Formats: sequence, structure tokens, C-alpha cells
Amino acid sequence: MKVDSMRAIDRYVGIPLCFVISILFNLKEMLFKPKQKSPKKVLFIELSEMGSAILADPAMRWVQDKHCELHFVIFKSNAMSLDLLKTIPPENIYTLRPDNLFTLGLDTLKFLIWCRRKKIDTVIDLELFSRVTSLMSRMSGAVNRVGYDGVHEEGLYRGNHLTHPVMYNPHRHISKNFMVLVQAAFQAQRQPYQRIIINDDDINLARAVISKAAQKSVIAKLRTLEPAFDPEKHRLMLVNPNASDLLPQRRWMADRFADVIQHVLADYSDILVVITGSPAEHTAAEKLKAQADHKRCVNSAGLFLFSELVPLYSLSELMLSNDSGPPHFASVTDLPTFVIFGPESPDLYAALGNSTPIYAGLACSPCVSASNHRKTTCTDNQCLKAIYPKDVLRAIKPTLNKVIAKAS
Repeated sequence: MKVDSMRAIDRYVGIPLCFVISILFNLKEMLFKPKQKSPKKVLFIELSEMGSAILADPAMRWVQDKHCELHFVIFKSNAMSLDLLKTIPPENIYTLRPDNLFTLGLDTLKFLIWCRRKKIDTVIDLELFSRVTSLMSRMSGAVNRVGYDGVHEEGLYRGNHLTHPVMYNPHRHISKNFMVLVQAAFQAQRQPYQRIIINDDDINLARAVISKAAQKSVIAKLRTLEPAFDPEKHRLMLVNPNASDLLPQRRWMADRFADVIQHVLADYSDILVVITGSPAEHTAAEKLKAQADHKRCVNSAGLFLFSELVPLYSLSELMLSNDSGPPHFASVTDLPTFVIFGPESPDLYAALGNSTPIYAGLACSPCVSASNHRKTTCTDNQCLKAIYPKDVLRAIKPTLNKVIAKAS
């Protein structure tokens, strides 16, 4: 299903349903007041962003430390991201198929049955003002329902479904917002203003376990692209020129990626540039490879399984990427990532770990937010056009020069 179609469903179907369901459940609870429980079986809802599953992991582990059983619901196409840190057991992950309205509706009905079989008592809605996930929370059967609330802000109507409404703070990184949500679930006083301090040290992202066998498999695949590749002699620079269809305005121009690649390969004879991507992105990656026009630039789009990405990252020197999933996946390793931002702000969505944002900061940027469903009508992303290859090279060269400095 197209992103705009899902937005339309959320608006034109979600608003009246939120209104009706709110009334019906309020009447029911006037007659049969639910018995409150402390969180034991906690369900996280985050459907549409793979990177958000990584950003939420510190919050999920905080709940896990409270001796709770964790569950997660996510779109099937994004579920692989949960496997990186394995915080959620596979049997506790429910996936929805957003292929079309029928499969989405059918899977949602099955999800409501699944929640009752799992005896979910607490739902934490990580989505930013989605009406569909608000309805899922309300109809899950959970007695504790935690999510973002606009409080006195004008904005998206989501009904009155939360037992623990929390004010969303658009001036704090999303990982800290997630941490506030989970802590609110365990507080007896239920009010939207969480008067707690979340420090940077509280956002600790776990590191993925990487086996030598997985690294050897990755090296073997790299040699199918460049037979002369030797991990003892060559350094890998990963380039991710892709961004999801959710926000195509995040894509930096291909000719500028090519310019950066050419300069790096001219200045560093030990670098192998590997263009990454999914099978669907192979054609675009092949065009970028042709633009770069260098034997030490290869196209790996579609070559590596998702389970092989972390071993690939562990073998690499750095990653240059658009603002998309891969920098978040790489944050479970020590790989330095350099991420080009435009319509979104790194203050809110920068990858955790060893990540450096490259951001022009135009007056109109960021132009997408929770309140506009991350939708912009901009067709001329000057926020990215204001970033030139020289700016990127200035950012990444100190990292590339570190090994040379050590050797000398």
C-alpha cells in the first residue's frame, strides 16, 4: 500500500473511528471499571519505521529490567530490524501486512485476538500521533495504555484512549521521548507532564554480537564483487544513497555522491567503496557506480542479507548515508556514520552511537514533524542542495586520515 494511501486511511477512517470507539469504551467503563494492574506483559507498537525500533531499544531494555515480558507489533517489511539486538523474542513479535486494505484489516483483527491470548496488560504506543495505533491500543484489551498526547496543542485528534497520556516534546531526541513513555507506564500519578530528567547516559544502546564466521561470509561475498579485496590491505567505505518512499526528499543528489566517491578513491589508494541497498535499489545503485566510474567502487545492493549487514559494518571504516535506516542499524556497532539531513532534524532523529550529522539547517528545515504526519509538499529540497561534496569530504576525511596518522 502506498504511503499516501495509509495517511489517507489514518485520517478519513481513523478520525471517525477514534470518536466512535472513544464513546463506546467510555460508556462501557462507566459500567464496568477495569481493574488496574502493574505492567507485566508489555506491548510496544511501532509500525512504519525500521530505524525507530533501534532508537526505542534503550527504552525497551529499561522495561525489561523491570522484569516485564516484552512484545512488539510492526509492519512485516520492517520486522527484521528487531533481530539486530534480539531484545524481543521472535515468538512475541506480531507482524502486519500493509499490502492492501484487506490484508491490513485482517491482520489487525488477528492482532486483537493475539493480544488477548498473550494477556497483554500494558501497551506503549511509540507512534507519533497515529490514529490507527491509538485504536489498536484501545482495542487490545490492555488496562494500561501509554502514548503521546497533544495536551493543549492544536493537532491530530486521536480520541480519548490513553490511561497514561504523555506530552510529546518536539525539542528532545526521539530516544529520550521513548524513555519518558516507558517510565510513565510505571508511575502511579497519571498526568502528561513527566517531571523527570533523562540524561544522555540513560540512553545506552546495546552492541550486536558479531561472529567470525559471519564476517568470513561477508568477505567472501565482497570478493565476488572485487576479487582483489583483502581485509588486511583494504579499508571499506560504505555509501548508502537510498531513503525510503516515506520521505523521498531525504535523498541527496546522486551526482554529488559520485563526486565524493571519486575524490575519496583518488586520495586513498587503500579504500574500496561499497554502495549498499536492497534488491529493489540495485538499478539506482548501478547508475551511481557508473557515475563514479572507478574499479574500486562496487555495487552490493541486493547482495547481502539483512543478517549480514552488521558483520559488514563491523568490517568497515565508515558509512556515508542519507537519513534512513542503515545508520541506525550501524549504531549497534562502532562504525562511524556520517548522515546527510535535510527535511528532518538530527536533533530529533540522529542515529545513536558513533554518528555525525551533516546538516545545512535552512530556515524551513525541518519541514516534517509528528504534527504533519511527516508529509511535506516541497519538491525542491534546497536543504540538501545546500550541502556540497566539499562539505561532506571535510566531514569524513578526519576519520579516513586516522589510520594514516597511526601508521606514520
